Amino acid sequence: MNWFSFSTKAIYAKVMFKHTIPSIFPLIAPNVTWKVKTSDKVLYLTFDDGPHPTITPLVLSILDEYNAKATFFCVGENVTKYSEIFNEIISKGHAVGNHTYNHIKGWQSNNKAYLNNIKKAAEVIPSNLFRPPYGRIKPSQIKTLKHDYRIVMWSILTRDYDKKLNPHIALKHLNKLTKPGDVIVFHDSEKAEQNMLIILKGMLQHFHQLQYQFKAL
Repeated sequence: MNWFSFSTKAIYAKVMFKHTIPSIFPLIAPNVTWKVKTSDKVLYLTFDDGPHPTITPLVLSILDEYNAKATFFCVGENVTKYSEIFNEIISKGHAVGNHTYNHIKGWQSNNKAYLNNIKKAAEVIPSNLFRPPYGRIKPSQIKTLKHDYRIVMWSILTRDYDKKLNPHIALKHLNKLTKPGDVIVFHDSEKAEQNMLIILKGMLQHFHQLQYQFKAL
């Protein structure tokens, strides 16, 4: 099955307005990590689009409060601009991943340009983890990248970037939907900041009380 078909793209568009992915996605893209198979009380928090000079340090401080480790999928040009913040992420024991150099969409890029952009990011992001911006990546791009990278998507999308989102209502839904092994997406970006901070603090508090651990990938 070609998961890049028109029908799949239509489904994907709807997914971006929900907090969970359709069960069919892991079946049609088996070379991608959607969640971690475990029965242990473990969650995997991930942050896309940073590092940001003020928001990322806020996130790091909040994570410290709960002894939580996370994975930061960083944009290469932001790493170049804010290398001290990037180094702080690593020094605190968090994992980092490649999120391309310029946050480009795989669907709208030819393979050569897309792979070169990832290679450029790899010069400043030493990691074998990769997440495609917007989750948009062609099967042909996966086929090439899977040899060098663990391609990570998600099972829980906070939608913190959505300006129409009510973060308090979203938090209630997310706390009910989240299960052991889930990979949860946040964004340490200006667009997501307000929603992200509310949801992140709420989820950490809720699952900490349930004796969950928060680990890096």
